[in-house]
Amino acid sequence: MRSPGYSVVPTELADIARRVAERAAEHVRGRRGELFAPTGTRAVDDAVSAKSTPTDPVTVADTETEALVRELLRQERPDDEILGEEAGGSVAVPNGVRWVVDPIDGTVNFLYGIPAYAVSVAAQVDGRSVAGAVVDVARGVTYWAAVGEGAWAAGLGAADADPVRLSCNPITDVGLALVATGFAYSRERRVRQGALIGRLLPEVRDIRRVGAAAIDLCMVASGAVDAHVEHGLSPWDWAAGGLIAAEAGARVVLPPADSRSADGHATIAAAPGIADQFIATLDRIGACAALPD
Repeated sequence: MRSPGYSVVPTELADIARRVAERAAEHVRGRRGELFAPTGTRAVDDAVSAKSTPTDPVTVADTETEALVRELLRQERPDDEILGEEAGGSVAVPNGVRWVVDPIDGTVNFLYGIPAYAVSVAAQVDGRSVAGAVVDVARGVTYWAAVGEGAWAAGLGAADADPVRLSCNPITDVGLALVATGFAYSRERRVRQGALIGRLLPEVRDIRRVGAAAIDLCMVASGAVDAHVEHGLSPWDWAAGGLIAAEAGARVVLPPADSRSADGHATIAAAPGIADQFIATLDRIGACAALPD
């Protein structure tokens, strides 16, 4: 274990996160066609199992990809801790650097062949994300950020185009906001989330449910949506995307670094021109409070 005060360079960690996430995305992209039919859930034997509930799947590609990410990170940073969705790790905030990994965010989309799933890799120091990358696998777009250095994307246009610096939409009226959200796997929380969305929908332009929180947060950063709210995300869901959104100018409210999905904390990201209005609206309808299991 490294000492608590050892030096880290966020841009170097962001470079590592980007390289590792892009390599992992190559693996995910290749395995989709090997394990499943082009669309739908038809799969080879033993490709899919259930986790927390029957509606919460994990595929062999999830576990393979996390193993690959862990191997690549150990080659680059052998003394750092790793917290991953599949192989676990302590949520307690360590001294030094902790890598937070979601090998496939949007596994249900991956399972069905819906092109909205991502690899997310972030580096945290004292529980705060300082670098991270999210690769939208199907679209071939990489988003990344280092604290204080802005948020960037590559692959939005021509393959050889220069990286694009991201910024949130210049929106000022929450009534015109396009809002991304997501839902839990537990029936009880879904009931409460559905009621909250019913109260939010008349207050905004519309709601989008993409099915991958890391992508939602990057969409706030790129201006593909204006805001995001979701209850019950785990650190691997928001560690990279939350930083990318913040570095693009969004107001971001994150769960505690040692929280889990069961705690039900809200993750919020909003373009700066509507942030006050959006958070006030969420508070008025009761959506800022946690929804624990």
